[in-house]
Amino acid sequence: MKPRVTILVAAYNAASTLPRCLDSLLVEQTLRDIEVIAVDDCSTDHTLQLLTERAAADPRLHVLQTEHNSGQAVARNQALAVAQGEFTCMVDADDWLSPDCLEQAVQIFDRHPRTDSVVLHLMQHFEDGSEEEYPLPRQLTEHTALTGTEAFELCIDSWQLHGLYVVRTALHKQYPFDTTTRLYSDDNTSRLHYLHSREVRLCPGIYHYRKHAASTTNAFHMHRFDFMEAQLSLLLTLKKENVAPRLIKLFEGQRWYVFISCYRLYLRHKAELSDADRKDLQARFRTILHTFRPSRLRLRYRWKPFYMLTTNVRLFDLQQRLYMRIKG
Repeated sequence: MKPRVTILVAAYNAASTLPRCLDSLLVEQTLRDIEVIAVDDCSTDHTLQLLTERAAADPRLHVLQTEHNSGQAVARNQALAVAQGEFTCMVDADDWLSPDCLEQAVQIFDRHPRTDSVVLHLMQHFEDGSEEEYPLPRQLTEHTALTGTEAFELCIDSWQLHGLYVVRTALHKQYPFDTTTRLYSDDNTSRLHYLHSREVRLCPGIYHYRKHAASTTNAFHMHRFDFMEAQLSLLLTLKKENVAPRLIKLFEGQRWYVFISCYRLYLRHKAELSDADRKDLQARFRTILHTFRPSRLRLRYRWKPFYMLTTNVRLFDLQQRLYMRIKG
């Protein structure tokens, strides 16, 4: 008999946080009919040993390993390929779920057969010991049924709807994690899952998210700029699926904001970069710039000063080129 929920856990050098994560899934969950598929992404600590020992004690835990360190998207897709559960969610190796989280989500699916994605409450935990609940729009309650388009719009608009949820496995396998970039693949995946859901609902189950400065998405390194290519990858997917022009235009505003944010990040840290990395980024900025169509940018994105490049851009006259394209 297939489990109700499959949990995907990608782990890299996570030996210090994995016990808390696995306890929340295998010991504390009130829903016992689950499987956990953990993928060790070629860790150099004793992550794999820890997973193997836990799997020997609990047959619901299955352990896989990537051939080489490939990043979260590849690791999660390896787990997704063998997922047997009716529903699927991902949990990072340093995060954990409330004891009733999965049971609450499954109850929503069972009560509402048209629901394809169930969004969890998100509690953020900071390094100083403080915690803060992720703010969702006030109009959203556990009785609200969003259409896929409505959910897509909310997560495009500054992540008013975050990307931690449980989804029908069939939908997840139709839209696996985007491997075109090493980071940010789950951003694209979440948006596609929401967009193609018949209904999206909330549940009171809590995802506990550990937020720290050393995380891969917060520390400064070259992979931070992968966000630009990840956004372009999603744009190409949306166009390929003939998504409504209105939604394309909405997403282009978000993509433009990301582009500007990445360029500002570059200006702040360019002195730390090697000559090769600077040249690489300049080429990437030029390439991404030419993928924008001014007609797809709303007026508030074209002219709002926050999104305009007001710093030194003599590297390749970035601001002047884009300004003239939009104005024309």
